[in-house]
Amino acid sequence: MFAKHAAPKRAHGAANRVRIVGGRYRSRLLAFPDGAGLRPTPDRVRETLFNWLGQDLAGWRCVDLFAGSGALGFEAASRGAVRVLMIERDPNAVAALETNRAALGAAVDIVRADALAWLAGNRETFDLAFVDPPFDSDTAASALAGLAPYIASGGYVYVEQASETAAPTGFVVHRSGRAGRSRFTLLMKEQRC
Repeated sequence: MFAKHAAPKRAHGAANRVRIVGGRYRSRLLAFPDGAGLRPTPDRVRETLFNWLGQDLAGWRCVDLFAGSGALGFEAASRGAVRVLMIERDPNAVAALETNRAALGAAVDIVRADALAWLAGNRETFDLAFVDPPFDSDTAASALAGLAPYIASGGYVYVEQASETAAPTGFVVHRSGRAGRSRFTLLMKEQRC
């Protein structure tokens, strides 16, 4: 999420740090760079999301589009996801993601690319996708359309943006909430019979 001229975000007294809230990396801090007002998903919202999903993601395949700080992807890895792929286009954010991956010893893959362009060439199926584009952008709908064929039956897509998320064809709203100006929605892909 992005906002112009935002002050550095603080977690536990440290500028540009965010805490992992659960799993094997619980309480570890992730550093992220200044840049276009990068705003990670708050601790409370991530805790709510992973309560909705259940705490154990063992065997899940996840993609974190618009990865930014990597908070969502690293949370998934912390909770046992077998595959976590982070897509981020900003070179400074990618460098921070790589540093955090090494510090945690996390088995995540990081790709420097535009999320929508990457989706156009994707052929991999995921159980969970995180869609947290720059705040006030209109890219979530395009990302959802691009992701739809690559979410497993019964899989989930988490969307965080300023406006309410409508479920695209083939998905239902599983849960939703609000934190300040942000609205967050967990979509579930309808299961095929």
